Formats: sequence, C-alpha cells, structure tokens
Amino acid sequence: MCARMSDVKGDYQDLVDEISALLGAPATLEDRDFKLIAFGAHDSDDDTAMDPVRTRSILTRRSTPAVRAWFEGFGITRATGPVRIPAAPEAGVNRDRVCLPVRHRGIVLGYVWLLDADPGPAEDRLAAAMEVASRIGGLLADEAQAGADLSREFRAVLTAGRGWQRDMAMAALRAALGPDADGLHAVVCTTPWPGEAPSVRTVAGTAALCVVPWGSYGEAPSDEDAGDAVPQALAALVRLRSADALAPALTAAERLRASAGPGAAAGVAVPRRGLAELPTSWHEATAAARAARAEARLGPVAQWSGIGPYRLLTALPDTAPHDVAVRALLSPAHTELARTAEVFLDCAGQAGRTAAALGIHRQTLYYRLSRVEQLTGLDLDDGEDRLLLHMALKASRL
Repeated sequence: MCARMSDVKGDYQDLVDEISALLGAPATLEDRDFKLIAFGAHDSDDDTAMDPVRTRSILTRRSTPAVRAWFEGFGITRATGPVRIPAAPEAGVNRDRVCLPVRHRGIVLGYVWLLDADPGPAEDRLAAAMEVASRIGGLLADEAQAGADLSREFRAVLTAGRGWQRDMAMAALRAALGPDADGLHAVVCTTPWPGEAPSVRTVAGTAALCVVPWGSYGEAPSDEDAGDAVPQALAALVRLRSADALAPALTAAERLRASAGPGAAAGVAVPRRGLAELPTSWHEATAAARAARAEARLGPVAQWSGIGPYRLLTALPDTAPHDVAVRALLSPAHTELARTAEVFLDCAGQAGRTAAALGIHRQTLYYRLSRVEQLTGLDLDDGEDRLLLHMALKASRL
C-alpha cells in the first residue's frame, strides 16, 4: 500500500489537470482544512484571475480562517454537487468561483476550485468533473486510512515488549508498508511533542508517524504504564535512497522540531534497511534527542553517530542517583565549580586552554580545581577519577 502512496501526489496533480482540461479553467485542490494539495497551471493574461485569495492559497499552501469561513457559508461542506460562489472583492475574491466538493462515502474530504465564467461550464462537463472529483476522494480516503493504519502499527512496534507481542506488531507493520518494509529507513525522534501526530502527507519522505509516551531513559513504556501526564515524543520513519544521503531524515527532523515549539529537540538514528532493528533505531533516535536537549552544541537536531559519550550515558536509567563523589559538586551552590571541572576535562586537562575557554586567570583555575578535589575526594591527576567525574558531569545534564 505504501509504495502506491508514494505516487499519490502525482496522481492528485494528474486528476486536477484532467478537471482543468474538462472545464477549460485552472483548478486547485485543497483538503477539507483548506490546505493546498495541487493546482493547475495558470496562463491567462487576465490579472483579475489571480485574485488575493487564489494567490495566497498557492504561495502559502493554505487559506486563512476568515476565507475558509466565508466559503463554508455557501454550504460547500454539505453539498454533493457543484456550488457556484459569487465574487466578493471586499473578501479578496475578485472572480466568481465553482466549488466541486470532493467526497468519499458521503464524507467531504476536500474541494476542487475553479474560476467561473459566463455562461460557465456545461452541465455534462460539470458532471464529468464531479466523477473525477470522486476519484480524488477515493485517493484521499485511501491516504488517510493508510496513514492511520501505519501510525497504529508503527506505535505498536515501538511500545511492545519483547517476544510474541513485538513479533506480531512487526508483522502487521511490515504488511502495512508492503515493499517499503524492505527499504532503507532512518528513525527520527522529536521531543517533547505537544499533540497528535501530523499526517504523513505533511512531512515529505515519511513512511509512518506516531506519538508515543516518553518514558524512562527514552524508552517508550507500554500502554498499561502510560498515563495522561506522561510527556510525549513523536516517532517518524523516513525513507532514504542511500545511507550516505541523510538529507530527507535531517530535513524531516528539523521541520518536526520546529513544529514542536521552543525547547524541543530531535534525534536521528543510524540508517538501516528493513524493520528487524527498528527497536534499536528507536533507542538511538531517542538517545540522540536527549543528548541534543542536554548539550546545546549537539542540538537542536543530533545524529546518533555524532553524540559521542552520550551514546553510553543515555543507556543509563535517568532515575539513577548521582555518584556519591559528585553529589556535593552538583548542588546549585557549586554550579561554577562544576562548569569549571567539565570544561577542564573537555580540554583534556590542559590548563591554558581551559583558562582561555572560561576567560579566567590560571591561578583562578587552579584554585577552583583544588576546590573540586576537596568537594569530591577525587584526584584530577588520576585517569580513572577523571573519567568518573567527566561522565558524572555529562550524565547530570540528562
């Protein structure tokens, strides 16, 4: 099914062009939320044809709420046949319109819009155009159903425990994806996610999208353990053509992160072929997202391959207490000392580099490091003590 869906955008364009040819006027197709799906070429010399409403729809790919309410006032949501709408220059509509409701099994799923003329299209041609609109309705219904099914099955794989439950969920997702199941994919995690999953049609290249509870150390808890108060993450399965070309996954991650709002971050897993390692990919994506939120230099979109020590640190339970040696250092009263110690260790223990990075004198640095040793009981000349302190400081960010 999903292989077929990858060509749906082209199908919409072909059908819109067919309606344009039938009625001799450029047509546009919008979904029921007035978001643009496809539009026909406009080659008229009549400047009034490109009125503000049509221009905005094409350029921004959506209409304003006011325009939507104005058109819906003519009963297009209930109509089963063409609806003629008169011009209203005060509303930015300079030309009469013909609206062809796009329905499937009695439910309106979108609208085809054309500029009307006098005397306008003949009834037989309008009837033929409505048959094409019905075919568009079938495509929209199939796409909506496919997106819903994939969301459900994708979520089941990510939230199922090990064993037969996961095996069954994986088999269902494989069947829903069809040939795409054996293709190359990258998993993307965006967190926190504020609402429901968007349609796959709104995020180019995605095969599936779903919202999952954000549980302990980035793993998705089962439905039984997930309450309404549990934060959410958005999972995306993005198709790739090559493991060396991550652009589709990175673009999807950035777009979803921006949609999630301020403070959100996204992580991208290592590309893999097929679905067998999907749980591993999800772990990588969540770990990268956590690292991106914890370390500003890694985010707001991070790849698993680029998060360094956080690949190990994110595997630790986020409920684990701080190591006894660093608890005092991590208290709010010693924030500056903790930062000094972390920069010192990031600089491989080189005092000159550390002092320059912090903008302090070397003597000030030495004093602070001695205070760190006093608070922790660790010896900064000892490799294992340095390792413990460095990892504890990094882990505290998570």
